[in-house]
Amino acid sequence: MSAPVLQRPAPVRAGRVLPFPVTGQEVVLLVVVAVLWVALAAATPAFATEGSIVPLLVAMTPIALIGIGMTVVIVTGGIDVSVGSIVMVCAVVVAKALVGSGIGLPAAVGLGMVVGAALGLVNGALIAFGRVQAIIITFGTLNLFRFAGLQVFGSATVEGIPATLAPFGRGDEGRTLGVPHSFVVLLVVAALAWAYLRHTPGGRHFFAIGGDQDAARLAGIRVRSRIVLGYVLTGLLAGVAACFVIAQGTSSLAASVGSGLELSVIAAVVIGGTSITGGRGSVLGTLLGALLVQTVRTGVTQLGWPSQLSDLFVGVFIIVAVGADLLRQRRRPGRRRGTT
Repeated sequence: MSAPVLQRPAPVRAGRVLPFPVTGQEVVLLVVVAVLWVALAAATPAFATEGSIVPLLVAMTPIALIGIGMTVVIVTGGIDVSVGSIVMVCAVVVAKALVGSGIGLPAAVGLGMVVGAALGLVNGALIAFGRVQAIIITFGTLNLFRFAGLQVFGSATVEGIPATLAPFGRGDEGRTLGVPHSFVVLLVVAALAWAYLRHTPGGRHFFAIGGDQDAARLAGIRVRSRIVLGYVLTGLLAGVAACFVIAQGTSSLAASVGSGLELSVIAAVVIGGTSITGGRGSVLGTLLGALLVQTVRTGVTQLGWPSQLSDLFVGVFIIVAVGADLLRQRRRPGRRRGTT
């Protein structure tokens, strides 16, 4: 009797890359944003001026920057609701360093990145090796990080912050030819993330993990290290975003910094087409989602409407995006497709 033949597990397709760099959902988002801009420009001419567009782009930059990392995390099937607290901790550490030591711009940004990456590492290690749901871990660290940040604040606003980070702010020093420097940094980071996720095997491994962790593990993908990397990247980008938040403010920093930021980030990612169940995501979609969220908030303010309406509109967009994702999954049973 012949011995049974052992079959090797089939290789995991780490999210088939689309032949075109722009998906249909991203085109729809682009059209929606364009229509909103035209409507707002018609309703309030001040919206179409440089004095309105530049602050809009500067305000959306931290949301979109963290959103790039959050896209990677959600693609793997996780989530990070602690990013607002990470921004708070990074911001107060950098602000105190600027006031006390007078460090320069590169050192300030580097400090924010190191602190953010360290906090992201805490999240990633607990999730990857503790095998606890990401939302539970990050909800816990949200409170732990915020407590730590309040201790650094010392129950007092940080005053007398020098203008070291002004090149990333809203003033004339923060832009060249009318384009904000922080927005340029965002575009560079987005381009690098898009290229890595779309054109490298390592990038596509994130989609494979979100599609099926067990199958990805059998295919030789280091699932735990990839998960940790996703959270470290998110924390690192939150550290950079914290520097941009400091630059957008005045010479003081309140303990409320970063509060609620995680909701805007997650909204931008989900609206941008990243599947909340993992396995599918888009960096370009996240940028457009962040632009849509900030456009809504800016438009509501300029129209003089109650600020609660911006949350209502963003909530509607989230429901529509999640509904569209569920319909897409039902039409393609057993199939997941990664995009970047």
